Amino acid sequence: MDGIRSAVWLWAGLLVLVAAGARADTTPIPWVVYYAADLPPTAFYGYDLVVFESDRHPPLEPLVDRGKKVVGYLSLGEVNEGRPYFAELKAEGLLLGENENWKGSFFLDVRDPRWTKRVVDELVPAILRRGFHGIFIDTLDNPGHLERLDAKANAGMLEAAARLVRTLRRNFPKMIIVLNRGYDLLAAVERDIDMVLGESVYADYDFARKRYALVDRDTYRQQVEILQAAARRQPRLRVLTLDYWDPNDAKGIGEIYRIETENGFSPYVATVELDRVIPRPKPQ
Repeated sequence: MDGIRSAVWLWAGLLVLVAAGARADTTPIPWVVYYAADLPPTAFYGYDLVVFESDRHPPLEPLVDRGKKVVGYLSLGEVNEGRPYFAELKAEGLLLGENENWKGSFFLDVRDPRWTKRVVDELVPAILRRGFHGIFIDTLDNPGHLERLDAKANAGMLEAAARLVRTLRRNFPKMIIVLNRGYDLLAAVERDIDMVLGESVYADYDFARKRYALVDRDTYRQQVEILQAAARRQPRLRVLTLDYWDPNDAKGIGEIYRIETENGFSPYVATVELDRVIPRPKPQ
């Protein structure tokens, strides 16, 4: 890990320049994401915002009683075959094909009003009934990606995705909505969400090489500029970041927190499995 750890420091000059556009009055939100059910609620007492898998998670009531905000995962751009409603979506013809990067997960036709109806009438209410304060929207990168792959066959995907988010806000005006990435539609929905998450902004996991690594500089700079621009347009919008790094490298994790905080964001650094809580290292 020495080479990767050293690379963090080599970016310092670039990062300061990019961070110059961040909002100086942004106070980071202590937040965490955890997609398992083994840890007790006490593991999350140090965080203000907690993101859980909506179907499998630790008890919510102790966190809610302490004033924590808890939001549940909801994939809107694709569905995994393990979800209880997968067979119904397949029978309805809403699936467009398997995501080659995630076997067993299939793209959804977000243009179909039957998907919107299911989300609004069934999926979101079920999450809220469990005690969650809102939803963490995932996979809405897909509509823009599909339009770029086949502009004719997938025409209108991006607009339909934006319309779905706006419909959620209209039907659930007080619900917390966190959007994971979805950069293609961010400008269209930034008034309708409470937070946007930049995933793998600075560091990610390289599955091919089986190691944590920095993202390339252009991708990093592009994401920071998109997120900072959204925050400037909508001062009430909070920007979260989720970066992946070696949990044994406290120095590297601490540097990622410093960088993302200077960018004006609320960071969390995790393992790629998202099945454990990695505390922010204490300053040396």
